[in-house]
Amino acid sequence: MPHIVNEETCTGCEACVPACPTNAIAMVDGKAKISEECVDCASCVEACPTQSIHPA
Repeated sequence: MPHIVNEETCTGCEACVPACPTNAIAMVDGKAKISEECVDCASCVEACPTQSIHPA
């Protein structure tokens, strides 16, 4: 999985979900979770207002 979510800073705003072109992000228990469908495009990194998504 190319990207990980820092669950401590993720606010669950869902800004990353529509930014993902492969639908690899789902909200689980109010936090973003990135699946193995991630193609490492970094669209979610740019969309995240709390900078909670980082390369693995």
